[in-house]
Amino acid sequence: MAFGITSKREVIFGGAATLGALLVAGLIPSGALAKSAKFSILLDLAYGKDPLQTLDVYALKGAKDAPVILMAHGGGWMVGDKANAAVFANKADHYLAKGYVFVSVNYRMVPAADPVEQARDVARSLAYVQANASLWGGDPKRVLLMGHSAGAHLISLINADPAFAKDAGAEAWLAAISLDSGAYDIEAIMKRPHLAFYDQAFGKDKAFWRAASPIWRIKGKPAPMLLVCSSRLKQSCTQAAAFKAALDKEKAVAEVALVDLSHREINANLGLKSAYTKRVDAFLRAQGLP
Repeated sequence: MAFGITSKREVIFGGAATLGALLVAGLIPSGALAKSAKFSILLDLAYGKDPLQTLDVYALKGAKDAPVILMAHGGGWMVGDKANAAVFANKADHYLAKGYVFVSVNYRMVPAADPVEQARDVARSLAYVQANASLWGGDPKRVLLMGHSAGAHLISLINADPAFAKDAGAEAWLAAISLDSGAYDIEAIMKRPHLAFYDQAFGKDKAFWRAASPIWRIKGKPAPMLLVCSSRLKQSCTQAAAFKAALDKEKAVAEVALVDLSHREINANLGLKSAYTKRVDAFLRAQGLP
């Protein structure tokens, strides 16, 4: 057992031979992590009773008081998985090498859970991570929320309204990074021509549109946010700018980073050597992180 955690699917890896086999199988990234010291992958740890209320933990063995990234995948609120390589591979590779613990989380999907309930799932996972971070060598007081696309919308809701975390029993977190959400104002999206999956996710209830909109849920002073948006998608950056303006009114720290990458690349490429990764890392350093 690693870090005292008991799990039938717990996997402990270390040593060149084992790492090489995993690399061939495509189970882990091929960069700095593969060259590092022993590390652990803890699979399908349950933070709730539903089969989708699980998370995976990537941690270097021997880590102590490491900052923790909690990553929520995208997929239009209806599909997606924490184990998708674009969600974790380059990110875990890069951030473990920098001394972080990386956690990739699943949550229930539409129609079983609407986007507001999905945000509650992610908040529950935050509470679980904070309660167990020390077992993985992490620091529960230095947890960072991160999400892509629909997952970015969910972490933005949590960051905007502390009620999500409070109701889940979670404590304060350090900051949040939204990777190309484009969905900060659901009400505005639904009132203009939009893709059909928005109707499936958000329905016709105008009150729910506001309840599911981070820009309408801001209460108090949210934790610092980096809003990454694709400069190739007008709506993404327009909504990010509007959300930043709303956060500015509450004197919250908010930055918009326009990146010349596709929606998918903003997710998959974070962690690769690039100006984009450097921009995200600069935000992390500004929060006192490695």
